[in-house]
Amino acid sequence: MEHGENSKVFLVYMTTPTQEEALTLARELVRMRLAAGVNIVPGAQSVYRWKGEVHEAGECLLVAQVSEAALPDFMAKARALHSYEVPCVVAMPIADGHQPFLRWITENSLPPTA
Repeated sequence: MEHGENSKVFLVYMTTPTQEEALTLARELVRMRLAAGVNIVPGAQSVYRWKGEVHEAGECLLVAQVSEAALPDFMAKARALHSYEVPCVVAMPIADGHQPFLRWITENSLPPTA
């Protein structure tokens, strides 16, 4: 990849029960430089199994852009701030993309020691 010799970047998919919680998470993760950015998509409808029963709920989707270096701290902070007992927080590596955008993610999502 051109954006950094061994640089990997990720999209982290999350859900929250409210838009307010989504904004709180997004603001804190970007403020701490654990994510370069976070997209919030309100109005999702989720159907899921929880504790043996099928549930339906409105949720917000969040998609964060995160460097590999920041990913462990991002995951820990997202789980700590989240209100769900078992939050949906999953990271998916980006195989390819617009190189200036991938560089932007790497430059703006740094671990706390950077």
